[in-house]
Amino acid sequence: MLKAIDVISEFTGKLAAWIFFSIGLMVTYEVIMRYVFTMPTIWVDEVSRVAQIWAAYLAGAFALKHREMIVIDVAFRNPESVARKVVETFALLVILVFCSVVIFYGYELWLKSTLRGHTTDTQLGLPKAFTQASIWVGFGLLALQSLAELGKIWTQGVPADAHSELA
Repeated sequence: MLKAIDVISEFTGKLAAWIFFSIGLMVTYEVIMRYVFTMPTIWVDEVSRVAQIWAAYLAGAFALKHREMIVIDVAFRNPESVARKVVETFALLVILVFCSVVIFYGYELWLKSTLRGHTTDTQLGLPKAFTQASIWVGFGLLALQSLAELGKIWTQGVPADAHSELA
């Protein structure tokens, strides 16, 4: 189960990276169309914003899996100590509680928008549900990865941080 969650987080992280890359291409296209051909598009701004929202939320679980979130380990540097495991567990539980709240309210908002057919107030009129789904999906992935990290801490130990080894 832990392996499956890690694979999903790895996939969504790489997907997020490709989405960010495609956003760069879209913005480059818009700059060329606007300033070289004086024919601006109506879709680049909104599509790139929606893509950026999805990419940011999809990247959260990947960042946690690779331990690239903010880590302050001044007091608990030794990854083998029980105190470090307890502190890591507490941090992951805080993430889980936050994710649970966001998933609950994010899903509720998404469901309401979906059932009512809300759209954006732009020329494209994209369904708001598409953007709002990224919230509960992304935080759901982050919650799953938090559970996986909790399991790893108590079965495999706290992974040694590459950053703390350099210090």
